[in-house]
Amino acid sequence: MSSPEPAITASKATRTTRTRASRVTNGAKHGKTAVATDEKVTSKTTVTSRTKAVAVKTEVEVEKKVVATKTKKRTANLAAQVKAEQDEDSELSELSDPSEPEAKPKPSSKKRKTKAKADPTSPNEDDETKPKKKRRTKAEKEAEEAMTLAARTATTALKRAMFVGAHVSAAGGVQNSIQNATKIGANAFALFLKSQRKWESPPLQAEHREEFHSRLKSHNYDAGKYILPHGSYLINLAQADKAKADQAYESFIDDLRRCEALGIRLYNFHPGSTGGDTMEAACGRIADQLNRAIRETKFVVPLLECYDLRTPEVFEETMRSFDDVVGIQYLKALHRAVNDSKAPFASHRDLHANIGTGFLGLQTFHNVMNYEPFQHLPMVLETPIEVKGPDGKMIEDKQIWADEIKLLESLIGMDTESEVFRTKSEALQAKGASERARIQEQVDKKVEKDAKKAESEAKKAAKKEAVATNGVKKKAAKKKPGLKKEESTLSSLSSPPSSCDSCGEESS
Repeated sequence: MSSPEPAITASKATRTTRTRASRVTNGAKHGKTAVATDEKVTSKTTVTSRTKAVAVKTEVEVEKKVVATKTKKRTANLAAQVKAEQDEDSELSELSDPSEPEAKPKPSSKKRKTKAKADPTSPNEDDETKPKKKRRTKAEKEAEEAMTLAARTATTALKRAMFVGAHVSAAGGVQNSIQNATKIGANAFALFLKSQRKWESPPLQAEHREEFHSRLKSHNYDAGKYILPHGSYLINLAQADKAKADQAYESFIDDLRRCEALGIRLYNFHPGSTGGDTMEAACGRIADQLNRAIRETKFVVPLLECYDLRTPEVFEETMRSFDDVVGIQYLKALHRAVNDSKAPFASHRDLHANIGTGFLGLQTFHNVMNYEPFQHLPMVLETPIEVKGPDGKMIEDKQIWADEIKLLESLIGMDTESEVFRTKSEALQAKGASERARIQEQVDKKVEKDAKKAESEAKKAAKKEAVATNGVKKKAAKKKPGLKKEESTLSSLSSPPSSCDSCGEESS
């Protein structure tokens, strides 16, 4: 109970000393101001006569000395007063109650703050607590970018030869993608060959192409097998409009030619949108454009995306179905299959989550990493890596990819019943729980909204049908009297007349 007392009382004494010391400093500053003022006033009395000027100058110097002496004496007196008060405070502090609330020092007036000037020779307290940020040089930035976050794993050391990587940046030229992949320990990677959101892009520069090939050799990447460029988001090969279809195809074929220039054999793209047309017609247009592109290129293979891989049972069924319909020999890469999902299955929302934190869970990725036919295929992460930086702004943390690559590699051959797997799986699920709940709530609201909309539309359709049915009945009812009249007319015409026209005899 006695240990907190000295800390609290010492705190009081320190604050009191600082307050009083500031008075001495302010007093000294005011003294300097007074000297300047006296000097200025005396200077105004200077006369043009040489003799008088000398006399005035001497007077000024004498006055300076007098004022300076007075200032020194005043400062010394104030310092002695402060020391005496400090001694008094230290004696009182020993008797003070630690539970007693501290007395806040009175703030100095704004007028005094305005007049007081900082002493350039005294250390600034803010400078000590907040060091100035040093701007990084270009060399420092380049060194940071080149820093390896994780070493590449030799695939020969793994139980299965799984080539895992991520979609890395190619900013500044396609050659930079190789360095960015090496930095995170990737054995495969994806990139954009040009701007993914523009129709027009400058051609591939020769020096970038040559540097790309040079870095491939130095970092030992096989461009034909483990590099997977991603197509522009603007490309829609299902486009029905002739002008738009031609524009999409030109961007598509330009990408394929860039692949050939770089020695890249695989190219991943989104098939596109039906645009309201039938699926059969849209798929027909995609097939036509792909066949045309294959004829116009030498060796690039365009890849399309698919499927559900959640549980071991569903995973096996999916792969069996894929083999029956497409053929497992035509599977060339895994793209979205190496992302978790923030949204639940069949929600029709493409929201990537970090491995194990989403609705797929770690079991899904264990299925993927232990499926033998996936060996020697590029597996590309597109998980989120944006985090909040020290200044509150969002920044990319590529260490996340480096860690996730190692996590996926560690799943090869791991027992899903082991304590290690269960602990890791539960920890990752807990990490993503709040985000899953948030997205689930959004999905549930949309489902509810869609259900209400469907119910409303069904009621409107039923009401419309009922009105139409009633209209037909009313129309039919209106026509019935006319039919009776017609029938009676015909009946009267068919009845025998009351008398014979020829003989005038009445019929009996």
